[in-house]
Amino acid sequence: MKLTIVGCSGSFPGPGSPASCYLVTAHDGFRPWRILLDLGSGSLGVLQRYMDLKDIDAIFLSHLHPDHCMDLCGLHVAVHWDPAGWNRDRVTVWGPAATADRMATAYGLPLDPGMHEDFDFNSWAAREPVELGPFTITAVPVRHPVEEAYALRVEAREPLADGSVRTSVLAYSGDTDTCDGLIEAAADADMFLCEAAFEEGRDDGIDGVHLTGKRAGEMATAAGARRLLLTHVPVWTDINTVVDEARETYGGGLAVAVSGVTYGVWSGDRLGEPADPPEAKDPTRA
Repeated sequence: MKLTIVGCSGSFPGPGSPASCYLVTAHDGFRPWRILLDLGSGSLGVLQRYMDLKDIDAIFLSHLHPDHCMDLCGLHVAVHWDPAGWNRDRVTVWGPAATADRMATAYGLPLDPGMHEDFDFNSWAAREPVELGPFTITAVPVRHPVEEAYALRVEAREPLADGSVRTSVLAYSGDTDTCDGLIEAAADADMFLCEAAFEEGRDDGIDGVHLTGKRAGEMATAAGARRLLLTHVPVWTDINTVVDEARETYGGGLAVAVSGVTYGVWSGDRLGEPADPPEAKDPTRA
């Protein structure tokens, strides 16, 4: 399984990255499958550097804040108004129950048909796995000030040349504060893609919204995650600060998500990190 960071800027697009969007790829022995975890503000354009939009197998939304879902509006245009015709099935979307109505309202469409002609909307049921190609995706409720917010556990089964099957696990926090659901979703994950939007001493008095680097490290340690990849860091939060905080509470492999970097996600392999790991700093501020 491979993880490509399309967008990782927290809360709104930054000068070096769109908002949240993560391309996950795995092979079932016949073809590669490509899924997206979130499709936040500004991500649709950058996504096209890495794939044809017609090759999206499904989109999985953690919650309905604009920095995690709003570029579904742009994808609706790409599907609905392609002069050559989309000539594919509707795009499968999994998300909170209000997803279809929220997207129609955002684009100024009537709720019926809204975007149903272009997207096959499906609603999460907590802890009920969704099977797609080599993937199993499970949504676990977490703590964030919206009606439905989920961490996503992505398991991939990929056949190897010797006939065996490799299973790898990617956990994605979505947006959350500390909670048992986050630990559950990230249990024994090969990689834990975890938000760290807040800083200790500045934001730690705010409860139920985001994690600090320290809290992210605590969650990764409690879950037994093998690697921690910090993400969703806003432009006003110092990356070095959240990394230093996470190192105080987590002793495993630690890095910061950078837009454009692809990571391998499987245990016991250096491809769990990029070939040349970026320094823990914001490249847009270099």
